[in-house]
Amino acid sequence: MHRLNNKTCVVTGAARGIGRAIAHRFHEEGAIVIVTDKDAVTGAAAAAEIGCRFERLDVCEEADWLHLADIVPVADVVVNNAGVTGFEAGMVPHDPEHASLADWRAVHRVNLDGTFLGCRYAIGAMKRAGTGSIINISSRSGMVGIPGAAAYAASKAAIRNHSKTVALYCAQQGWRIRCNSVHPAAILTPMWEPMLGTGPDREARMQALVAETPLQRFGTPDEVAAVVLMLASDEATYVTGTELHIDGGLLAGAAASPG
Repeated sequence: MHRLNNKTCVVTGAARGIGRAIAHRFHEEGAIVIVTDKDAVTGAAAAAEIGCRFERLDVCEEADWLHLADIVPVADVVVNNAGVTGFEAGMVPHDPEHASLADWRAVHRVNLDGTFLGCRYAIGAMKRAGTGSIINISSRSGMVGIPGAAAYAASKAAIRNHSKTVALYCAQQGWRIRCNSVHPAAILTPMWEPMLGTGPDREARMQALVAETPLQRFGTPDEVAAVVLMLASDEATYVTGTELHIDGGLLAGAAASPG
């Protein structure tokens, strides 16, 4: 049996990486998937390959969300996945002392404003039926401080808190609309490429980035998609206002290497 049979599912930032993996998994499980992304070329190609519908959506733009509400007025699942690190155009200062206000705001505009608008859209698209699942992709960085990525960490922490607020609000209204956050750590997606580079030291950089992870490796987008699928499905109808960590044990503490 398909776990999302005939459910309408909207996934943002689904042209690549985690979003694409989620859209693909949802499609496999029988969902009617709307892939959205501001990159129309890559997004449309991803949707065509998966076998679902594409709609261009810049999560920062309120007008884009209002347009989506007109053409997709009802949804059962909304995954607010679109996000940026601030390093997409190259390595620039994002520490608390040297980050520019413009760079700080640019990260929050996508990650936090985009999630706020996505949650608002989802509530409107679900409240008539009084049921649904909102899944916000936060990060391990939303649970701890990240000195070199202050804006990213702050925005992801805010997503965690806003998810709880949305969950409580929906319950307060008497709706069975759930809202949860998912917190991946080092998941090997294109977002990491500016930090990994393509030089001979790429493998060393990768190993250094997961050195403190108990499982000693990067996670995969498919591993995130599996958890998101569970939250989207009717198997999780009593799960709301919580966060799930996909971090290879990183937040659990330190693990000694096997002897």
